[in-house]
Amino acid sequence: MFEHLQNRFSFPKETWGKYRKNFTRLEVPAKTILLKENEISQNAYFIEKGIVRACYNNDGKDVTFQFFMENTMFSSLESFRKGLPSMVSFEAIEPCVLWQIDKKTADKILEEVYEDPKLRSEFMDSVFERVFDYMKHFFSFIKESPQERYLNLCKEKPNIIKRVPQHYIASYLGITTVHLSRIKSKILKEKL
Repeated sequence: MFEHLQNRFSFPKETWGKYRKNFTRLEVPAKTILLKENEISQNAYFIEKGIVRACYNNDGKDVTFQFFMENTMFSSLESFRKGLPSMVSFEAIEPCVLWQIDKKTADKILEEVYEDPKLRSEFMDSVFERVFDYMKHFFSFIKESPQERYLNLCKEKPNIIKRVPQHYIASYLGITTVHLSRIKSKILKEKL
């Protein structure tokens, strides 16, 4: 994890050494809830192994909003940074190895990030990547059919198709599992 973060953010090695001890390694089974909707986030996570989903309750219906895979950090940003209730829950889909950092320590690291223009730029780029993913997913519901959304997911994130249960994929695409099965059948028939 630290090697990946060092490659992504150009912190001096001594800075990483100083903060490394503040990360806690967690091994969690599938279906572990890491943060519940409406709770205030006290931690951010880095995924060493596994998949986590962001989801929310829409009138009793569980809706998957985003997936996070290896070498990704996640938290409920608005909750973690501003102390607001989280709009989403986070659940491990697979058994996961996570590195957890608390808000106090993350704030200290961010203070150093903000003081260095290069680090600040790298950090902002990583935040904007996440925002761009959200925007792209949102606009796909306006511009694309469910089949187009599925085909784009297959092309852009094939590991999700291989590793995530179908009912979460269907929820992420905004369709039922029955509709997803029909789309997959239609695609198979078109290939023949």
